[in-house]
Amino acid sequence: MLEVKNLSLAYGLHRALDGVALNVGRGEIVTILGANGAGKTSLLKAIAGVVRTLPGKQVRLGGRDISALAAHDIVESGLALVPEGRGIFGDLTVKENLLLGANPKRARDGEAARRERVLALFPRLRERAAQIARTMSGGEQQMLAIGRALMSNPDILLLDEPSLGLSPAMVQELFATLLRVREAGVGLLLVEQNAQESLRIADRGYVLENGAIVGHGTADHLKSDPAVQRAYLGGVRPATASSS
Repeated sequence: MLEVKNLSLAYGLHRALDGVALNVGRGEIVTILGANGAGKTSLLKAIAGVVRTLPGKQVRLGGRDISALAAHDIVESGLALVPEGRGIFGDLTVKENLLLGANPKRARDGEAARRERVLALFPRLRERAAQIARTMSGGEQQMLAIGRALMSNPDILLLDEPSLGLSPAMVQELFATLLRVREAGVGLLLVEQNAQESLRIADRGYVLENGAIVGHGTADHLKSDPAVQRAYLGGVRPATASSS
């Protein structure tokens, strides 16, 4: 569904991404593991066309080359980004934010039915339809950001640190909802500080270090990798548990 090859990005003399390649299938959750400054946010922005990349990248969505498209045309092609910090329109109501999410041409047919599906995923948004977005809790704003992105009718959803600043209970609710989004056939590329939770729901993952992919595999494989455990999961787990 989403295929990325040879994606490189530089900020001045600093090379933030170097020849990144990855793929995300339909209805698949893929997580990106990496330390702060590894290039994770830059990667999502580059795929979404928000930042200018170096020549040579190849990005295909559903077999179509979207490498040279502007950001709004990438959304029309079926890819949506939920940025870190949510990026909602704080002075608009919940309903107005969702309606703006349905602005792309691909989303206009069936807008009402899609809105019902989003509200079924996030019942609190239905309760707060007339509420000004900035007055909601952080968790509710994150639900709105994801809901607005889903209103664009994406095939692939990019999420940048969706659990940042949320309570543990809200994190569990959010990740349960992402599993339901996957069940609807949407592919998810997830950058998430909570590596434990991201690997719990992911099918596969990539490890990003200093702008380059240095490892990849199934979520189970990554969870059992000692290097991944040390770097992102709080240490190496014992291979066996003794009993006495």
